[in-house]
Amino acid sequence: MIRLTATGLLFHGCRHPVQIGRGGLSLTKREGDGATPIGRLRIVGLLYRADRLPRPAPWAKPIGPQDLWCDDPGHPAYNQPVRAPFKASHERMARRDPLYDIVLITDWNYPKATPARARRSSCISAAAWATPRQAALRLTAPT
Repeated sequence: MIRLTATGLLFHGCRHPVQIGRGGLSLTKREGDGATPIGRLRIVGLLYRADRLPRPAPWAKPIGPQDLWCDDPGHPAYNQPVRAPFKASHERMARRDPLYDIVLITDWNYPKATPARARRSSCISAAAWATPRQAALRLTAPT
């Protein structure tokens, strides 16, 4: 079992540093509050920077320079991975800093975000700050 706490991701008895939203942990997560929700979330995907890290699990998908994530609640691709060039509001997945070197995608308002559900917030992911050695963490397949 993987457990997210304010001090990191607990997995197999080890604590791994992750980025928690600027709003901390919240039971009442809303779009724009910068918080990370408290709840039971399923891991539905794993992304990683192949140019920086070895593949952390057989089911992981690489992040490349053209990979973006749509964060525009009014766009049909909201909460979906998209490719550059992309005009709507988005976040670049291949960042200069290590924030998105490893990303666990959860089922929080994903993959079928709707305008009514958009108030809950965009897709929640656990972005792990990792060195190549830490990236050797092996994860079980998503359910």
